[in-house]
Amino acid sequence: MAKIRIKSGWFQGGATKTSQQVASVMASVAWRVAQNTLKQMRSAGFDIEVGPQYFDFTREVLVFLTHVIDRMAYLRMEALNRAEFTTALVRRVAEVLQENEDLFLGLPPTGQPSHFETFIDLFNESADAYAEFGYDAQGPDFGFVRYLGHRIESFMPKKDQRWVIDQMMATEIPQAMEMLQRAMQGALSTEPRAPRPSRGMARNMASAD
Repeated sequence: MAKIRIKSGWFQGGATKTSQQVASVMASVAWRVAQNTLKQMRSAGFDIEVGPQYFDFTREVLVFLTHVIDRMAYLRMEALNRAEFTTALVRRVAEVLQENEDLFLGLPPTGQPSHFETFIDLFNESADAYAEFGYDAQGPDFGFVRYLGHRIESFMPKKDQRWVIDQMMATEIPQAMEMLQRAMQGALSTEPRAPRPSRGMARNMASAD
């Protein structure tokens, strides 16, 4: 399986990032991980149709990922910074999702919640349930991931319902966690990154080899 490339750092070294900066990076990462998860599920033969079901799946995965990233922040940040970070993260993820839903599904009918509000509501509604499950340095526990699988199971075709939980637990979430852990470490790092070699330098290095 080809891994997606995650940009999670800056070339400036030594500067501490604000909670909002880290949240913006991680929101972008969460979106890309969710899209990669959906792509892999479809490649594995699960029917996720373009349209409302596509965004139902994406929304549930993004809610799960934002809860996971919040747990990562809990292990790494002071309480005030974590609260600022998670608030900015959830809002930014909701904005990105809304931009895509508005574009591909259109605006909700008058009087209905916006796509932004729907995501925020779902995040809040699921918070108590996800809070019941454990998370440590190795990642979310069995129940944490299984709960996501059950939520996704509810809108999958009947032929896929038997297998979707196993697929999420055995394949998709472990890969997503690897990407998130790497991205969070990079986003919080204050270590300077080595500048990329210029094309000319890269050619000279190749010639020397």
